[in-house]
Amino acid sequence: MAKARSEIDVYGMIADAVRNKRQVLAIYHGLRREMCPHVLGRGPDGQVQALFYQFGGESSKGLPPEGEWRCLRLTELQDVTVRDGPWHAGPRRFTQACVQEVHLQAAY
Repeated sequence: MAKARSEIDVYGMIADAVRNKRQVLAIYHGLRREMCPHVLGRGPDGQVQALFYQFGGESSKGLPPEGEWRCLRLTELQDVTVRDGPWHAGPRRFTQACVQEVHLQAAY
């Protein structure tokens, strides 16, 4: 597993994970997260962010056993690594508002 060293590395690693349906491990606001990125691009404020499905790790709001959707800014991710593993997704019965300018979206 390679580890990101810069914002450009983080973007590239997340993009690879979206394209190849790979898992992402990262620290976000001091908490370890295990997740699968589904959409990558720019949010309403122009910041680069991604819509992830978090299936493991920690969360300040608590994580349901089945996992939960998370909208995270890439600049706030630390110690990012990408690994092979099962692809996780939650219910898709909502309109995502996390990413307005979509750069990449996982194929279904």
